[in-house]
Amino acid sequence: MYVGFVGLGVMGRPMALNLVRAGTPLVVWNRTPGRCDPLRAAGAEVAASPAEVFGRAGTVILMPADEAATDAVLGRGTPDFTARVAGRTVVHMGTIAPEYSGGLQDDVRAAGGRYVEAPVSGSRIPAEQGRLVSMLAGDEDAVAAVRPLLAPVSHETFDCGPVPGALLMKFAVNLFLITLVTGLTEAFHFADRLALDRALLRDVLDAGPMASSVSRMKAPKLLSRDFAVQAGAADVLKNNRLISEAARKAGVASPLLDVCHALYDETVAQGHGGEDMVAVLRALEARTAGRASG
Repeated sequence: MYVGFVGLGVMGRPMALNLVRAGTPLVVWNRTPGRCDPLRAAGAEVAASPAEVFGRAGTVILMPADEAATDAVLGRGTPDFTARVAGRTVVHMGTIAPEYSGGLQDDVRAAGGRYVEAPVSGSRIPAEQGRLVSMLAGDEDAVAAVRPLLAPVSHETFDCGPVPGALLMKFAVNLFLITLVTGLTEAFHFADRLALDRALLRDVLDAGPMASSVSRMKAPKLLSRDFAVQAGAADVLKNNRLISEAARKAGVASPLLDVCHALYDETVAQGHGGEDMVAVLRALEARTAGRASG
């Protein structure tokens, strides 16, 4: 039985490649057909439509851009939905609203399918290396069946209870990531404006207690102003918005996240949504320039 994979974006394509290279019989589909070419070359089957993916696969992994794309792939709200998901396991690995995920689980169950929430922690390079961290939520039997399937893409998996436990855990992880990278970016901006040696700043950080795989990945990008995407600024803004909404609904204060939300909103508004999240540097530079002119 094939495994299906729908959504071959910045994260989805390297994840799917790791699956097929590990010997997983994979059938894939993407809205932009050209993104399927590396999968075809690696040995995956390329479907002509999402319906074909569901027709050939017992388990289908989804990495679509958003909720609307998910609904379109599933045929949700149409008679096609039941035909696609009945008897199959739907694994959603994207970042979506917890309420949406809970409603999707209800609909998949009602149609005779199983649903697993499986968001990941990590960006493009860990995805390429198969070093993502997967968080799983759903019925125990479905989670148990999906866990070994994700071994080629995840170096660790964690059970997070019922849906939407995995997404909420992902939100907590991303809150730390967003504030961490934004703080690192502000430190480099501060050093630049005070005429400090930014390469020396990188070396001091690498030698100190705050060094991490994230700082060692992002500091060189800041040093060289390399905005090639690993985790896109527009995606970070979307995730920030989802986390902020979850915090507001729970009555949780999130002042650091709120500041980051404003900065990434400005970054995207300035036209840098397709760049890496360290492009938040541009928003910081714009604010500094505004103060100088004022």
